Amino acid sequence: MSEVHFRSRRMRSFSIGDAALSDIDGLVRLEEASFGSDRISRRSFRWLIRSASAICRVARAGDAIAGYAVVLTRDGGSVARLYSIAADKPWQGIGLATTLIADAERAARDRGMTRLRLEVREDNSGAIRLYERLGFGRSGLRAEYYADKANAIRYEKRLPALWPPRAATASRRNRQPAG
Repeated sequence: MSEVHFRSRRMRSFSIGDAALSDIDGLVRLEEASFGSDRISRRSFRWLIRSASAICRVARAGDAIAGYAVVLTRDGGSVARLYSIAADKPWQGIGLATTLIADAERAARDRGMTRLRLEVREDNSGAIRLYERLGFGRSGLRAEYYADKANAIRYEKRLPALWPPRAATASRRNRQPAG
């Protein structure tokens, strides 16, 4: 997936592109600053970046990592999972998380997914408001989901279909002119 450039509401610029192995140190730093437990390890980030079933997108502000999103998919499946998302403190409240989620939705749709699912701590009111504002609906509760026994609320969103479908677009491009 290509890199996309954005300017936030407060005129701060960032770009979103695929994560690279060279991003792991910054991703681990952001993970440790963002989450008290249930963190993605260095080894797991390495696996996710290399995995064909994971979409790892990084928001960059110059040389710094401002945020990231990880989406998991399965071949033949239709439901993607927003596995993790984080925005560095100086980048919170300016639309970075919203932009990362929109990018994650687009990436999932590009792989043929029709729904995006996620879990969020039931005490994370800011994230819950964001997900609900973006059209995610509650679809369940997972008791004692996190390492500290906190519950998770499951959310899901139907992704709009790609039109025209990618397969149809590709077949039109490959057609030979009549003649």
